Amino acid sequence: MTEGLIERAPSVCYNEGSRYLFRTVTAVFSRWQEGNSQKHNHEVCEMKNKEFSIIDDGIRIHAKLDFPEALLKQDEEGGQQAKCPLLIIIHGFTGHMEETHIIAAAEVAHELGMASLRVDMYGHGISDGKFEDHTLFKWMTQAMAITDYARSLPFVTDLYLCGHSQGGLMTILTAGLKPDVFKAIIPLAPATSIPEGAREGDILGITFDPAHIPDMFEMEEGRQLKGNYAAVAQAVYPEHFIRRYTGPVLIVHADTDEAVPYRCAVEAAALYTDAKLVTVKDDTHCFDNHLDEMTAAMREFLAELV
Repeated sequence: MTEGLIERAPSVCYNEGSRYLFRTVTAVFSRWQEGNSQKHNHEVCEMKNKEFSIIDDGIRIHAKLDFPEALLKQDEEGGQQAKCPLLIIIHGFTGHMEETHIIAAAEVAHELGMASLRVDMYGHGISDGKFEDHTLFKWMTQAMAITDYARSLPFVTDLYLCGHSQGGLMTILTAGLKPDVFKAIIPLAPATSIPEGAREGDILGITFDPAHIPDMFEMEEGRQLKGNYAAVAQAVYPEHFIRRYTGPVLIVHADTDEAVPYRCAVEAAALYTDAKLVTVKDDTHCFDNHLDEMTAAMREFLAELV
């Protein structure tokens, strides 16, 4: 609706009166949109499975909030509102919330009586933004907005954070930014190699001069990624964020990961004060061969905390 309004603007703004009318209509629409978004976000506080948008500085973040069936039934029976922990789950580079391993992580949470909040990050899935414009900084600010939203939900007792690949890196960064918020975190195949590679002149297999970053990278499947992604990644040092979080950490990584080196998990685990590393043998970056081992590690780790 916004796009259509803006596209028609040049045809009506011929004089000052028309420009005033256009500004007035735009302002009214913006207030309506803000109010509608606030109403929508208020509605998802109810203990019901919801698909909705979290608004961060005008950008829509596609989200799904899901609960264990037993908890939904308990809430429907009335009385005092049921409460439970919440696991936020963030996908990786080029990924989305409906990937098999992301859904599997949510299902583990449900088995243990936890709610799950899956999100499509900036430029991914059906959230706002173009893939080529996304950067780690944009994801970091969105991850904090998602966290703030989750903290506002009245049924949440404790917050947990999980992410895969670039989402695993984001889990590390967000926990460092908000070290007192999360009871525990679960980086899955965390891509700490992204900032390291950017400083060395390698972004996901594409080589370049790190002192002279190109304006655009040509990715697989016809995707493009602006050089801003590499410039931002060069400024990110995961070890600084790791040292700020002292809560329990579970890292799961395949020793034959084809996308993110296994050493990333080993190095991260060594830097944390309370980390457990589970190695999945002979598997892919997304745990395509032994997804059950990834979920088993999550289940055992979370069961001791919930």
